[in-house]
Amino acid sequence: MPNRLVGISPMCSSESGSFCLQFSSMAGPSPDTRSQRAKVVSIRPSGSDGVVLTVRPFMTFGRLDAGRFFMLRGDEESSPAIPRPFSLYRQGDSGNLEFLIKVIGPGTEALAQSRVGEEIVMIGPLGRGWPELTQDGKPLIMLAGGIGSAPFYIALQQALAGTDQRPAVDPGQLHLIYGGRNKGLLYDIEKFEELGIAVTPCTDDGSFGFHGNVVQALEDHWRQSRFPSEVRLWTCGPEPMMRAVVKVAEDRDLQCWFSLETYMGCGVGICNGCAVLTCKEGSLGSWPVAKCCVDGPVFAARDVQLT
Repeated sequence: MPNRLVGISPMCSSESGSFCLQFSSMAGPSPDTRSQRAKVVSIRPSGSDGVVLTVRPFMTFGRLDAGRFFMLRGDEESSPAIPRPFSLYRQGDSGNLEFLIKVIGPGTEALAQSRVGEEIVMIGPLGRGWPELTQDGKPLIMLAGGIGSAPFYIALQQALAGTDQRPAVDPGQLHLIYGGRNKGLLYDIEKFEELGIAVTPCTDDGSFGFHGNVVQALEDHWRQSRFPSEVRLWTCGPEPMMRAVVKVAEDRDLQCWFSLETYMGCGVGICNGCAVLTCKEGSLGSWPVAKCCVDGPVFAARDVQLT
């Protein structure tokens, strides 16, 4: 998820009547709201304006679902009081957690300037993550834009590793199409390539990889018969990109999920600041709105719409 919220669905509609009453009474799963501190282990640069922040929480976690997020803020008095939401980027064997952060304001600046050994405040894990991957023969195409790659690394890592209950996914069934305005905005792309999956880099300026956006690259793969017609799409990135990916999914009748990025005040379903309109035809259609922090940030494309 990242850091700001995007969603979709030009073909669905939602009714906004009785918004306050229905929204305030909307049932949702109880999120894990554990608040704790974590020690900064390392900070390394990534891309032209990002960092990877590695922390060691004082509380240990088991295997965390890919696509969930944490609310983070610096522990210094100069840090903004309201934490920011960040997708879990990577979970290390030693208990360390990694977050990919694009520095865009005082909150992210404070985290990026943390020093090794300092503590930060974190709440989580929160929200719902990506659906479970099954070996049904349909390749999974992940389409990321800029910092939208954040929720994909751990998803790929877990899919390739498998569990006692679920076999590892064949690397040949996984493909990342990663786009940015220029090469400097393809954060950690070499780390994704090291996973052993197919990676298609795209840049708007043609400085690296495919010259164009992720949807153009996707269509090019189909034209070149590199992908079968039946695939699954996961996406996270800027709003125009998300809309374009969803349009492709609708036109081709493909399964599609996306991780929404939004501003959040609390991350635990209290402030109602991350509301997204639902689709009447989707599984959340009995309510006019959903809370991204509780019902998402990962949604099926048929369930919520972009306003």
